[in-house]
Amino acid sequence: MSQLERSLLLLDESVVKSKRGLLRAKDRGELRSPHQSLLLGTGPDDTANTEFDVSLTVGPQEIRSFLFDNRENDISASRLSLAGSQISTTGLNVRHRTDALFGQFLKVLQRRNSEAEVFETVEDLIETLDEVLNGIDKMMTQNAAAFGKERKVLADEAWLNVERDTWKLLFALYKDRLVVQKEDAEMDDLPLVNSEKAIVEHLYAANANLREYQLIVDWLEQTALEQNRMQIGHFTDRTIAWENTLHQLQNVGLTAFGSTREIVKSLDPDAPVRERRPLHDLDVEDQARLSRQIFQEVRFGRIEEAQNLCEHCGQPWKAAILEGWRLHHDPNYEPAAATSGRALTVGVKQAIEGNPRRDLWKKFAWKMAESRAVDEYTRATIGSFCGNLDALLGILGEHNWTDVLWAYLKTQIDIRVESEIRSHCVKSYLPMPEKYWNSKMSLEQIFEELEAHKNIRIKTSARDVDRVIQKYLILDDIPELMRQIDGWLSDSSFPLTAQMLRFLTHLVLFIRQIGKQCQEDIGDKVIKRYVECLIKHGDAQLVAFYTAALPADLQLLMYSSFLETVTETQARKRVLEEAYNFGLDVPAITVYTVEKIRNREDASDVKPQEGDITPLDQAKISSLEWLIFYPDQRGELLWQANGLVRAFLAKRNVEAARKAFAMVPVDTIQQIINNYGSKDDLPRKEEASIKEYLCHQTYLAAIDGYNDWVEYYYNMKPKAPQLVKSNNFTERVASEHREQTYRMDVERWNAQLQEQTTVTRDLLYNILLFPEKGWLIDPDFDGKEDGQDEEDWLNRAVQMESLRKLCIPDVVLLLHQIFTLSGRFSESLQLADVISSEQRQLYSVYSKYKLAEVMTKIAESSLALMNKKLDPFVGDEGKKK
Repeated sequence: MSQLERSLLLLDESVVKSKRGLLRAKDRGELRSPHQSLLLGTGPDDTANTEFDVSLTVGPQEIRSFLFDNRENDISASRLSLAGSQISTTGLNVRHRTDALFGQFLKVLQRRNSEAEVFETVEDLIETLDEVLNGIDKMMTQNAAAFGKERKVLADEAWLNVERDTWKLLFALYKDRLVVQKEDAEMDDLPLVNSEKAIVEHLYAANANLREYQLIVDWLEQTALEQNRMQIGHFTDRTIAWENTLHQLQNVGLTAFGSTREIVKSLDPDAPVRERRPLHDLDVEDQARLSRQIFQEVRFGRIEEAQNLCEHCGQPWKAAILEGWRLHHDPNYEPAAATSGRALTVGVKQAIEGNPRRDLWKKFAWKMAESRAVDEYTRATIGSFCGNLDALLGILGEHNWTDVLWAYLKTQIDIRVESEIRSHCVKSYLPMPEKYWNSKMSLEQIFEELEAHKNIRIKTSARDVDRVIQKYLILDDIPELMRQIDGWLSDSSFPLTAQMLRFLTHLVLFIRQIGKQCQEDIGDKVIKRYVECLIKHGDAQLVAFYTAALPADLQLLMYSSFLETVTETQARKRVLEEAYNFGLDVPAITVYTVEKIRNREDASDVKPQEGDITPLDQAKISSLEWLIFYPDQRGELLWQANGLVRAFLAKRNVEAARKAFAMVPVDTIQQIINNYGSKDDLPRKEEASIKEYLCHQTYLAAIDGYNDWVEYYYNMKPKAPQLVKSNNFTERVASEHREQTYRMDVERWNAQLQEQTTVTRDLLYNILLFPEKGWLIDPDFDGKEDGQDEEDWLNRAVQMESLRKLCIPDVVLLLHQIFTLSGRFSESLQLADVISSEQRQLYSVYSKYKLAEVMTKIAESSLALMNKKLDPFVGDEGKKK
């Protein structure tokens, strides 16, 4: 039998050989802990029961900050804010779906209030992101298919993918740190044993750091799988290896498409290396694709799929190579109690697990990973099982951040596991190269390597938002993470989108809920920025909920800013209801809002005409509505309304003052009295507010009465008929009739004028003769105290005194005007007695100039009486009381 025939026979036997021994099928249904994926050689994709249960397939794109990678088409973080602004129907639909996450995340948080359910909350957040991404993926795929275009990933969708991955990482790490590590009892040191599997099981149970390494590796593998789901490439249609080479060897000189080079003479697995001859050109291409796909499966943690692929392609020796790293365990050396509850039959030998000469396999695997005779993807595949970092970095160094991190962590796990096995196993092992042990690194050193990587894209990617967050979550360095976030918030050029702020806010809330120490002020900054973003969306429930997570002073500022954006009455009611529901200090917030708007100055360069109501004036008036909805705030409503009326009257804007006054419901005073029980129990502030309110009511009523009088005097006076000189008798009779009618109308008008004058006089005198100490003068409070700042009282007193000096002289002049125009000169003289009265001391509000002016006008009335030959002096009986 020739050498070629023997090679073919070996190939045929390998094809029909049953899957036994090293290639026996594994049970995929059992639930595995993170470290069991190392023991059993399966990745996180092998079962639906792993901690990361992801059922969605998304595009391969990731957010990065430097440039696009041809393999993964990464999206730059600096372009994140620009890509989301695409003006298209699809882009808008994606934006609507992502914006809906604001409310969906709130529902998740409200659904679980207990701190014990924090990880269930995180799972719900991940599920929510899954649902949104699923909907986006379906919509985008259908849209691309409808227009015959390539399916593209928008920036918002890409961010949601990396956010979901980060939540999964956080869930896995902190559930282990806060739950598993607390539940694990203190473990005794492991004595020397014969089972490598038992040693590693003990190591994973006792060493939390190594367990975290494995969790991160599982996460990296599953993330890569979800981002790079690919169809298996075309390698061969038959389960025969190197079919083109075989065909050429069987048909020497008869093949239509032979290889361009001299090929191998035999078909055993080592033939290309031993003979230093290549395979057929087509087989070389197929082998390269196969090697790449095998490595991809290993990178995804799917070792069984890689082995199945090898066998499908007729290369079972490659599948066997991937089996040699498995941990050795011989249950026949253990007592029955140590066999995990399995009943042993006396005299029946149990199957041995793993590779009893794993050290030998590993030593040769290391050499194979360093051999230049093997293609780079095969070297990387073998290197991932024997801890050869250089072999992995040889191809992953040009990929991305996650691939390189995976390579480092796979190596670190391998070194630590190997060290533990050699320390606690009774067997002796072949030594590993010194370079193997020198590759041991800490997590900090690994991240330093990534940040200083020679590949500029990986180096820059290490500074991306998602990578920085993932780094510090892995390192469990929350304080430094918060400092990084603070830097992003402070940098106005840094593109923190609304979706990023949503994630950072919930990350802060999670950190607080699990009790980790972090800079509270930075966390408050994050939530504050998120609330500012939510204010633009206008959802009261969202704003109220997240505002409640801030300190009291920031609650006041942020919710007040939100109130300023709400103008419709029903919307204002709902906003305050939501604030009450989430425990915000609604009285303080509404008062602060009204005062802030009240004290706002008009920045416009255009000065309004006297009496015009500007938009700012209207906003100030409208703001009083915030104090109307709750009866216990009526006292504050009165106080604020009085202050606004004073400000308008000081600018002589009576119409604006009238509108501000009209904002106070008519039952306000009664509500205040009912709230305190009786008038005698009113605090100082409420008592002063009620009197001032009545003063403004009196003044506005007097001004209205005066305006009615002016309207009647100038516009209602009958007009004299036109005189007609005619000899015609009929026309003369008609003219005389018009004259008679005119005289009768004038008499009626005069009578009505006197009546109107009396009413207006009384209204104006109500200001001059206001009860108690006078108009706009506070009553005596008899030692009553209130919580109002004394400075506020002083400012108010100054304003009220200024108004008295402005309004009382005007009222006196108005009285003099109506007395003069209606011919009541004697009543005009009585004004001198009212002004000079010591009881109210109205003369004190006059300057010398104004007092001289009013006295001159009164003197004119006295002169008018003299001209009518009437008494120019007024007796006591005519004085107004």
